[in-house]
Amino acid sequence: METPQTNLFELQIDGLSTGFLAETAKWAKFLSIVGFVVCAIMLLAGIFMGTVMGSLSSMGGAAGTFAGAGSVFISIFYVAIAALYFFPCLYLYRFSVAMKTAIQTNEPIQLQASFRNLKSCFRFMGILTIIILSFYALAIVGGGLFAAFSF
Repeated sequence: METPQTNLFELQIDGLSTGFLAETAKWAKFLSIVGFVVCAIMLLAGIFMGTVMGSLSSMGGAAGTFAGAGSVFISIFYVAIAALYFFPCLYLYRFSVAMKTAIQTNEPIQLQASFRNLKSCFRFMGILTIIILSFYALAIVGGGLFAAFSF
């Protein structure tokens, strides 16, 4: 259900703000491209580490058994982290492209699209931060309970 919009004033973007947004779009594009490269490296590292540790498991012995079980976990972990990092980079890239287009063409729909992607980027990062902090809290409580009952 949409809430009715009330405009108390018409928002204007002056030349100085346009310059700030253009520079922000350039940095956002740079950071998103670096993020895509990091995602690719993490993906390759996950595949490479899984392959290397999988070959160590064929050596046998206790280390081989650990390496075999760990190779699957490490591969999945790296691929999952790369996938999670991909989406904020994608939203940031879309923001930068739409913002650049909005500034060049003076198109309000492109401006809205850019801010929508920026909002999605921050929402994704915020939800991910809440999830990670929840895991930390659970780990602290679990560690405290384990320490309390270990005596």
